Amino acid sequence: MSSLLAKNWWALALRGVFAIIFALIAFFMPGVTLLSLVWVFAAYMLVDGVFGIVSAIRAASASQRWGLLVLEGLVDIAVGVIAFMWPGLTVLFFITLMAVWSLITGVLMIAAAFKLNREYGRGWLIFSGIVSVLFGIALLVAPLIGAVVLTWWLGAYALVFGISLIALAFKLKSHHDRMSHHTTAPRGV
Repeated sequence: MSSLLAKNWWALALRGVFAIIFALIAFFMPGVTLLSLVWVFAAYMLVDGVFGIVSAIRAASASQRWGLLVLEGLVDIAVGVIAFMWPGLTVLFFITLMAVWSLITGVLMIAAAFKLNREYGRGWLIFSGIVSVLFGIALLVAPLIGAVVLTWWLGAYALVFGISLIALAFKLKSHHDRMSHHTTAPRGV
């Protein structure tokens, strides 16, 4: 596998470049990035819904239970249509869901911390819970700003990922060049 990766170092470099381009788009055009993610999600839901219904039809033809598969397919298609028609609502729902999750887990972490001995890191668990609660409140107070910040985090991830892939690609290229030089060099007797 190592030699295969070394031969195709350029593919990793290309992936890294595309990740960096995505990161720059996420940083400088977060609205476009968010809208694109909603559209990809909507398209996925539509396709998944169709496949769910196809699975139901196949199950029905094999005399198996199919009702829940049809229901799942229809729900997926409905969610996909809603996401396409109202992308802003989709983003708002996602951010609200994340905020509620963050609040609930934060409160649970704080409650769990009081059952933990002080020596075992109670303070850190309380701190983590408070951070989670504050994050949830911030998302509820300003969901659109939260969506932009999440897009920036995604961009930061893509940037680091892209740089890492490019660094790996050049390391592989160097190894590939060394190995090619050794195999093509004339051998002395």
